[in-house]
Amino acid sequence: MSKTVLVVDDSASMRQVVAGTLESVGFGTLQAVDGVDALTKLDQQRVNLIISDVNMPNMDGLTFLKEVKKRPDTKFTPVIMLTTETVADKKEEGRQAGAKAWVVKPFQPDQIVAAVHKLLM
Repeated sequence: MSKTVLVVDDSASMRQVVAGTLESVGFGTLQAVDGVDALTKLDQQRVNLIISDVNMPNMDGLTFLKEVKKRPDTKFTPVIMLTTETVADKKEEGRQAGAKAWVVKPFQPDQIVAAVHKLLM
């Protein structure tokens, strides 16, 4: 059975690029438009890894990350932050909240695949 990755980004095109990249190498994907939507999806299905944007409406990625880490069923799920944010303070906040990797947009598809493989294989 393939591993499932939840892709959280308010940009539909970014979700499609990330999901398509992961599906092309055998991962299953779910997509969410923001942190609120992603928490709802996590109530419905377990995932093996989460890739989340930082800057989103309704619930930003760092708040979402903190919520994920509070939940008993997802607190050990690895999270990759995929963002345009390069500020050291934001990266540190993400690391402190439990992010396992920080990938800056624009990115090469191989970067995402390598990060996911590293965390799941």
